[in-house]
Parts: sequence; C-alpha cells; structure tokens
Amino acid sequence: MEQDIVDRMFTLVDAKFKEQKDFAAAIGVDASHISRWRNRKSSSYVKRLEIISQVLGTTPQYLLSGDRSGESTTSHKNKSVSVNEDDLKAAFFEGGEDLTQEEMNELWEDAKDYIQYKLDQRRRRKNGQ
Repeated sequence: MEQDIVDRMFTLVDAKFKEQKDFAAAIGVDASHISRWRNRKSSSYVKRLEIISQVLGTTPQYLLSGDRSGESTTSHKNKSVSVNEDDLKAAFFEGGEDLTQEEMNELWEDAKDYIQYKLDQRRRRKNGQ
C-alpha cells in the first residue's frame, strides 16, 4: 500500500521524536493537534508544511508526494521549495471525497485568491501603507 502524507509525516515523527508532545512543541502547536492529524480527523497540518518539513529534516514536496528528488542533505531556512499544484490540491482536499470536481475547483480558486489577498495585505503593511 502506498503511503500518503500522514503516513510519511508520522514515519518521520516516530523516528525523530520519543513522544508526540515533543513534536508538537517543536512545531509550536498543541499536542491535541498531533493526535487529530495522526488519526486523520484533521488536515490542518497542510498550513504548517514548511515548519513541519524543517523540523523533520525533509521537504514539503516529500511530505506531499513522496518525491525525494528535491531534498538535500542540509536544510536551509530560506530554501526555495518547488511543489506542483496537483500535490497542493491533493493535500488541500484530503478528506474532501464528498466534493465534486467543480466544487474543488471553486474552492481552489478561492484559496488562491485569499492567499494573494493576504500577500498583498502583508506587503502593504510592510511598506507602511
């Protein structure tokens, strides 16, 4: 059976951390989040992929798709990671089996619009506008 993002993430978590609460502390979330992720009751880890991958010594690309081609033996905080849109959609809609393709496409467009809005908002704040 092929591993999914949760399988890959927790294989690495179990290898690196003695207890889930230690992993939770390392990424700055409550331990209850980790239990919900492990039990597939929440996929809020998607918005924390960057910090999770850094803490686990891997890349968001590996967590999303299992592709290790972008990994290096060293990790750099400002490392640029290339993740294709299909991998992001798969993670974004994990648990959304009840959605039609049209609904997923609409939600995806909404998500992209919101991210652009937040980026613009951050830039304006940074530039003192």
